[in-house]
Amino acid sequence: MTIMYAANFFLCGIMMSLMIAGIIISAITPDMEKWKRKFFIALFTILTLLVSTYLINSFTLLSPNAAIAGRIAVFFEYFFIPVNIFMVTIFLLHCCGENWRKSNFFYSVLIVYVVFLILLAITQFTGIFYYISDENIFYRNELHTILIGQLVVMASINLIAVIKRRKILSKKYYIAFMVNTFSMTFAILFHTIIFNTLVVAIGITLSALGMFVIILIDHIEKFLRQQHEILGQQANILVLQMRPHFIYNTMTSIYYLCSQNPKQAQKVMLDFTNYLRKNFMAITHKGTILFSEELEHTKAYLAIEQAQFEENLFIEYDTPYVNFKIPPLTLQPIVENCVKHGLDLDSDPLNILILTRETESGNEIIVEDNGAGFELDDGRENFALKNIQKRLEMFCEGNLSIYPRECGGTIVKIFIPF
Repeated sequence: MTIMYAANFFLCGIMMSLMIAGIIISAITPDMEKWKRKFFIALFTILTLLVSTYLINSFTLLSPNAAIAGRIAVFFEYFFIPVNIFMVTIFLLHCCGENWRKSNFFYSVLIVYVVFLILLAITQFTGIFYYISDENIFYRNELHTILIGQLVVMASINLIAVIKRRKILSKKYYIAFMVNTFSMTFAILFHTIIFNTLVVAIGITLSALGMFVIILIDHIEKFLRQQHEILGQQANILVLQMRPHFIYNTMTSIYYLCSQNPKQAQKVMLDFTNYLRKNFMAITHKGTILFSEELEHTKAYLAIEQAQFEENLFIEYDTPYVNFKIPPLTLQPIVENCVKHGLDLDSDPLNILILTRETESGNEIIVEDNGAGFELDDGRENFALKNIQKRLEMFCEGNLSIYPRECGGTIVKIFIPF
């Protein structure tokens, strides 16, 4: 008996260490989705509590006078097991992008979960499923299988739901959920045949760890791929940096302004310096920047163009929302496209409107112009826009859309989710 208790304590110590390690890894893993980080921290915390209650129960069994403590420990053992099953239900719905309010799967598991809690509460007062004697000895009745059967049903529903969603889940996530749900179902079924709560605790622990390790590997692989893509994007971004003709035209304009309008020449030189500084910063920047900084960059560029084209280019800003982040060189190249394709000295002046607005789910940047528009078949422009789109997706899960303006011209819309 002493050897058995020693083995139990040893196994509990290992499981506790693994759960604490899971909490720490979940907390420090870089770039993990916020929701998933919270989920795994909560899951491993619940599992730590489950193992703790089993450890406490093992200690109380050594003392015949600790019947009350034993009842409490056993109650929480039973209480924490379905919590883990239900958390996997919620996680599966999240990974599949399903709304739990409209999910029959969710309500099926919830109903069985509630039934289990009701039966667990009843047995605390009646001992209909199990009871602990005054000598602190655990007894399970013939109806105990009904109580455990609710856990089997919950785990089985999860297992069936995973199989049904195999085409929605990625390969690694499908394997992760199968490892979790199958291990959990097997452990609970085994418990109904050979009564041993430690088997359930070990099964649930290993199933959670299996799911976590597979998802963590998938996350690390994606993170490494993203870092590789970022290095590529840092090189590709050079293509968006500066057009030689723009530099030549600007320097020529400054040259003539020095004799005709020295103050204007100073202003253009200052704007051009600011524009160059922002461009060079974009080359070395590895993440996102505040939209206010990108807007400052864009304004510097447009001020240079306005100095050259004067009455042919008019800019309007309506940007009350600037405290959100975007990749560098997102707005400025788009506005430069507007000028390049929309400005016609022999036609009406080009009007560009830059506005920002806040929606329920994120921030929008809208650029409108009344020019002739531009063809997406242009290889360089197509590459530039694809580059911007890819960086938006990579850095902030944003998107870019382009469509014609009703009265002529083009509308470019960028959406950045909260």
